[in-house]
Amino acid sequence: MQVIVDDLLTNYQKTNGKKLNVLFLHGWADSISGQKSFIENLSNFANVIALDLPGFGSTQVPGRAFSLIDYAKFVRDFCNKTQLKNIDYIIGHSNGGAIAIKLVSMNLLSPKKLILIGASGIRNGKTSKKIAVSIVAKAGKIITSPLPASIKKQIRYKAYKTIGSDYLIAENMQETFKNIVSEDVSDDAKNITIPTLLIYGQQDDQTPPTIGLKYHELIQGSDIEIVGNAGHFVQLDQSQIVGDIIRKFIS
Repeated sequence: MQVIVDDLLTNYQKTNGKKLNVLFLHGWADSISGQKSFIENLSNFANVIALDLPGFGSTQVPGRAFSLIDYAKFVRDFCNKTQLKNIDYIIGHSNGGAIAIKLVSMNLLSPKKLILIGASGIRNGKTSKKIAVSIVAKAGKIITSPLPASIKKQIRYKAYKTIGSDYLIAENMQETFKNIVSEDVSDDAKNITIPTLLIYGQQDDQTPPTIGLKYHELIQGSDIEIVGNAGHFVQLDQSQIVGDIIRKFIS
């Protein structure tokens, strides 16, 4: 389905027939189609409302660089536009988790419970390395300026890959990416008072369990589950285990 939200054509989907409503927010450079199996799993026990965030999937790219607050306000406006009034749970994966933290801490939405899966938003050394991509990009433009366009692209791609960044996944969202990776939501996390579940993959090298443990300290009364044999997409790597954990938390 599609709807216009804040002048952006927005793609979303919604399941019906259950008593509980779950709003799902995907991560950076992901989409609802990329999380299809997880959404289907959730829909076994809840109505799932999922949208492609601006710039990803089938939702339009915003005309300006977004911040986490911009994404949070967009999600609120989406819920108002689609008349989604009763949200029982918000589930956010990766960058979607950071957006969810903004939503709840700023009282833009008021779910009963919050579930954060591999949530980002606490900026450590690895993330700082990603911020350095902008410096590498500028340097790359200077160094490779006399070269043909095709060769420039190859060199810059290698530079981005070496520094360990997913920067090139959405090239038209580079300024937004710079905003996102420079924002820390630690203080926002301290303001969360609703029951919160943290789920992290033991082998996650993007948002490692140490970030989950920091959130666990910041969010009073939160629960944390670290799932073995799973990476950043723990909900896909160990779908049955994660599904059981979520169902238990919801019940």
